[in-house]
Amino acid sequence: MNEISCLTLKSVIGIWEAKQEGDDVVLFVNGEKLETFNFLRQQSKKSKNNLCLSDYISPIKDYMGAFVCTAGLEVEKQLEIFEKDLDDYNSILLKSLADRLAEALTEYMHEKVRKEIWGYASDEKFENDELIKEKYHGIRPAPGYTACPDHTEKLKIFKLLNAEKIGVSLTESMAMYPNATVSGYYFSHPESKYFSIGKIQN
Repeated sequence: MNEISCLTLKSVIGIWEAKQEGDDVVLFVNGEKLETFNFLRQQSKKSKNNLCLSDYISPIKDYMGAFVCTAGLEVEKQLEIFEKDLDDYNSILLKSLADRLAEALTEYMHEKVRKEIWGYASDEKFENDELIKEKYHGIRPAPGYTACPDHTEKLKIFKLLNAEKIGVSLTESMAMYPNATVSGYYFSHPESKYFSIGKIQN
């Protein structure tokens, strides 16, 4: 596999004006409504307030971002060759490498957003171990995971970012293609954190 060059990294990012409306976040461009992200709030009985991602956006005026990062644009073709040759070892190795690179690109672009593109933490300075422990301000939750379990919200992200221009798409089941692709939101609130919605009640 050392002679194969099929890993191309690409990303697309957007930052918009936003404001909280209950459990939703509404995006704006030049004062005109652009899109609404629908989030869920924790519903279990707790001693503290149940969390929702919209809590990290001001109800007056704020900003919010979204992203799509991929490392799998040419990988699928090579995987087909490996599978045709019954080369399970290199197939697994390439899949794992592409996945790790997609995650690394996602981490790298998040840092660029914090320090340059959005610039809400332009003076940020962390060592690698601090970055791994996510000591920085802000989070990048992904649709389909614990804080925002609704996979269909990916449709809004992909439409807003015109993600197909970098070669990625969604299947009917909301899986991302190529597989080595990551998408999600950017929140800058200094107290934002990852959490689990938990059981959703009727």
